[in-house]
Amino acid sequence: CSQLAVPNANGHFQHLSPQFHQARSQPDAYTANSFAPVATKVNRKKSNGEPAPSVPKAVISRMSLYLRELQQIIRSGGSTISSTQLGSILGITDAQVRKDFAYFGQFGYPGIGYRCDELIREIRRILGTDRMWPVALIGCGNLGQALLGYRGFMQQGFSVVLAYDVDPKLQGTRIGQLEVRGLDTLPQDIAQNDVKLAMLAVPVGEAQKVVDRLVEAGITGILNFAPVTLNVSPGISVVEVDLAIELEQLSFAVVKQMRKE
Repeated sequence: CSQLAVPNANGHFQHLSPQFHQARSQPDAYTANSFAPVATKVNRKKSNGEPAPSVPKAVISRMSLYLRELQQIIRSGGSTISSTQLGSILGITDAQVRKDFAYFGQFGYPGIGYRCDELIREIRRILGTDRMWPVALIGCGNLGQALLGYRGFMQQGFSVVLAYDVDPKLQGTRIGQLEVRGLDTLPQDIAQNDVKLAMLAVPVGEAQKVVDRLVEAGITGILNFAPVTLNVSPGISVVEVDLAIELEQLSFAVVKQMRKE
């Protein structure tokens, strides 16, 4: 499997958080005192692209959407884009686009708009993907193997460096470049590879126990594909991806349209 397409409200795998649909369909309200659309140069109001003390989650979610579209524009041969064009692609207003970026600075140019390559670098710095993140995958069944085969992770700054499964038949086998390991070596592996992020593709009944071991080993960010809510201590970030829920959202939208018709 070279790519994994996970159906969500936006139809894109890389946007897994349930907040992404809300970020696209319900942008924050903005006041009449709108932000300036451009600056004479890249003139960040906060140093090094650092955000204001409080940035809404929907804004962070839209940063990933902006990044995706800007990368597509670059691949298509474009080099600049305006806030109006970028907002139109995502179904939000140009004022919302400018407000989102204003949390981190002002990155536009008069008469030009945004330079795509430059804005991509800034968004990567904001999201923390201007570096390569090593990731551990727990669970190498069908879903886990599909995740290991997804090429988009590396392109966005994530490298799966460790793979685990409790099935003795899988342990010791290779999936791509990785050898599947048992969980016994998890703590030392995490420490040696300086891993902070993990993906969880295990059965529901095992998810909480595995998460407890991950947190104890030093993992602080977890992408959970098991359809269960996890209990974690403060300071541990969890994004939950329930594919059935995402399909339910799609079916609701389709049924709603059918009723209108």
